[in-house]
Amino acid sequence: MAVRQKTVKTARGTSKNEKYLGAVFALMKKRDGIAISDKKTRFNDTELRMLSEILAAKYEGRRLISTQLATLLGVTRSAVSQIVNRLEGQGVVVRVPDDVDRKIAYVEVTEETLATYEDDLKTCLDFIGRVVEKFGEENFTKMCELYDGFMDLIQSERKTVRKKTAGGALFR
Repeated sequence: MAVRQKTVKTARGTSKNEKYLGAVFALMKKRDGIAISDKKTRFNDTELRMLSEILAAKYEGRRLISTQLATLLGVTRSAVSQIVNRLEGQGVVVRVPDDVDRKIAYVEVTEETLATYEDDLKTCLDFIGRVVEKFGEENFTKMCELYDGFMDLIQSERKTVRKKTAGGALFR
């Protein structure tokens, strides 16, 4: 399965690095359009991921606040706050103040939401299971390992550049 590349044309032609950047842009665009279900679900992808993180923490005996959810989901605290506000208005989650520090509020899933969440999760698990079965478990595992390795290297390189340019405007 080839990635369609859009390359930047320059006066001197297209360099190898420009082709790489085009390929990365194409992957990013496809990643943004990924589907985790073939049917309509009650919760969107981000909401489902958030509920999964909250419930996983609960099963481990932990509770999460919005800042922790933002980190786990890779989104801003503002985005999490908007999602939590919307879901709280729908009775999906509640904010529960900490017993000691009233400034801290844990986000918890309501009991009424669990059945709907389980239905959505089953729909997504069935869909992804079928896709991976067709793609091949070995291919899927390799793809994940390669993607993780590539992303880890990008983060490592960015940190190296940040250290070298401390005080500069690059990659803030």
